[in-house]
Amino acid sequence: MTILRSMVPGVAMTLVLIGGSAALRPAAQTAATAPPATPLPPRPAPAADQSAIQAASEKDHQRLLDLLGIKELRPPVGSDSKSPHAANYDESKASPYPNLPDPLLLKNGKHVTSAKIWWDQRRPQIVEDFDREIYGRMPAKLPKVTWEVASTTPETVGGIQVTTKKLVGHVDNSGYPQVTANIDLILTVPANAAGPVPVVMEMAFSKEFMAVLVRQIPEMDPGSNGPTWQQQVLAKGWACAVLSPTSYQPDNGAGLTEGIMGLASHGRPRKLDDWGVLRAWAWGASRALDYFETDKSVDAKQVALEGHSRNGKAALVAMAYDPRFAVGYLSSSGEGGAKLYRHIFGEPTVNLASVHEYQWMAGNFLKYAGPLTPGDMPVDNHELIALVAPRPLFIGVGSSVGDGYANTRGDGWADATGMFLAEVAAGPVYRLLGAKDLGTTHFPPIETPLIDGDLGFRQHPGGHTPIPNWPAFLTFAGRYLHAPAAPKPQ
Repeated sequence: MTILRSMVPGVAMTLVLIGGSAALRPAAQTAATAPPATPLPPRPAPAADQSAIQAASEKDHQRLLDLLGIKELRPPVGSDSKSPHAANYDESKASPYPNLPDPLLLKNGKHVTSAKIWWDQRRPQIVEDFDREIYGRMPAKLPKVTWEVASTTPETVGGIQVTTKKLVGHVDNSGYPQVTANIDLILTVPANAAGPVPVVMEMAFSKEFMAVLVRQIPEMDPGSNGPTWQQQVLAKGWACAVLSPTSYQPDNGAGLTEGIMGLASHGRPRKLDDWGVLRAWAWGASRALDYFETDKSVDAKQVALEGHSRNGKAALVAMAYDPRFAVGYLSSSGEGGAKLYRHIFGEPTVNLASVHEYQWMAGNFLKYAGPLTPGDMPVDNHELIALVAPRPLFIGVGSSVGDGYANTRGDGWADATGMFLAEVAAGPVYRLLGAKDLGTTHFPPIETPLIDGDLGFRQHPGGHTPIPNWPAFLTFAGRYLHAPAAPKPQ
């Protein structure tokens, strides 16, 4: 039995590895059948307003519940502390499901003792569980993407001369012309680089959508008195890129027959183990990486991927499924991202299964919000992090005091402790593959970067924003990404 102790604010947590399982607990405590084929329905007109989107989402959500034979789910939680369905922010109540699946235990009960066994046997088992139960299976055949340089603009960013390309990835819709999907990507490269440069790519919402979110959630205001993340990246001699996931896959249940998912299914509703939006967004990140492999101004073997909040979830999925990404920065990815499902703090599984978020996940995921629980899942997100190993991964998050969703300064909804504990539990896989883990099992003081290993972590004192953790991430990434040396003056 191996015991790893982690001090979190106010409560000591213990991660206990016992034979084939792991247990997560306060230190003071003791230890489907595939649905029938669906006929091709007439394709509905695009939803024109939010009420139509909501109605279509509710209908599809109910369809999945009917396929699962579930009459109702447990209700989602909120930020009203007086509500009987309030989110939990009490660390002493956060571990009702203490047993974590062991990432180094095969299905036959034998332990993984070598990197070869991990790659050949155990990793595929974990991928299968995530495919079937959590994020859904990506179709075996998907339309090709043809990239177009829509514009090329010389400009100056933070005093640095750069070239900015606006790119459009045209997804072949000849197999189903009723749906059109295009991938929007912006790439900015230092103009006087001595050779191909590393790229830091952010998965981000459009400016219009961000403006709506900022009005609703002040803590998401991207404003800052310091240099932008793009300026910080360019100052290192690297390129920066911004990918818009919603350009090729809408973020609602009504849009599941639109975008790349609609093209792949020819407008059919999803089966229970078909991919969700997070997996589709991750597919688009991989297609952007395909483009980088054709652009001589950048080094496609040195691409870092960043995402915040739901885009952080998608970035982790992309890192887990596509080994070409070199480094990752996951900001406040929370439930469905780097947070343990079994750590019930802030946003829980029932919210991911609700009509507002279910589109991110596979249909099979809904059953873990009733009648099953997170404790019944065959995997948890420490194993998703383990799928990234041995590549470097940095997790950033805001303060656990305040949830950032009720006009309170904080990021408790994302659950800093749940993400830290997931990294700790992924550590054995990193070590098996010759990489370095976090280097500690003790939750660090706020604003303390853990960036000496191949897993990184930092919690900033503010709310739901990636801005304060960018400098720590770029220091972390600087150990792996290297721009070509500038030519010596004659």
